[in-house]
Amino acid sequence: MKDKLVDLTSPKVMGIVNITTDSFYANSRISSDKQLLEQAEKMISEGAEILDIGAYSSRPGATEVPIELEIDRIASSVHLIRKEFSDIILSIDTFRSAVAEAGIDAGADLINDISGGLIDHKMAETVGKLKVPYILMHMRGTPATMMENTNYDNLFNSISLYFSERIAYFTEHGVNDIIIDPGFGFSKTTEQNYNLLQNLDQLHFLGKPILVGISRKSMIYSKLNCSSNEALNGTTALNTIALQKGASILRVHDVKEAKEIISLLS
Repeated sequence: MKDKLVDLTSPKVMGIVNITTDSFYANSRISSDKQLLEQAEKMISEGAEILDIGAYSSRPGATEVPIELEIDRIASSVHLIRKEFSDIILSIDTFRSAVAEAGIDAGADLINDISGGLIDHKMAETVGKLKVPYILMHMRGTPATMMENTNYDNLFNSISLYFSERIAYFTEHGVNDIIIDPGFGFSKTTEQNYNLLQNLDQLHFLGKPILVGISRKSMIYSKLNCSSNEALNGTTALNTIALQKGASILRVHDVKEAKEIISLLS
């Protein structure tokens, strides 16, 4: 990724680094440089190959973050982590092309975009110019409206068509390394999320590595009638299914547990 070669024939773990005040999982929120470096060190020591840095919560009802603030948060965080941990792969979680560019300029390696380039139409051109890998997620609408867009004639066919079209679009703009993320919890009901997980292997026809991000999400804690704080066991169970269905990257809050699944299944 960027200047680093990553072999995705064996699954990798992406640690979630939330430099926000309103992430849905309170224990993942980071509010100081000290916390940031402690979190990065913990995840790297537990085996994370990638850290995904986000400065804008995508949960429904989250506070809008001014672009200048998002850029400042991202750039300063990348600088801090890169100075201390020069070899770790850094991903920028943003749907704004200007933030993506600022993050890469600061030393990050790839872009993770929940909108697939449909919120900021300069994203494909920007990523193509930057020559970095891109994580393409499926979502309808915006984080504020996504749960109003859960009606599908056929969920799998709709997602397959979306990825086929967006992969072609980004490829036309010079983006060669694309990872797909089916977007668990985004524009999907709980039932649809589980249907998607059970049929995850059907997305391999697209020929792209698959990232799965289900860590402590409501599809787990709502079904178990618990909180996100109590959803680690459920996360582990579903990540196990994701790996068995061929996921290449697990995006998680809890790195140690995810690495243990990979070790047990290898």
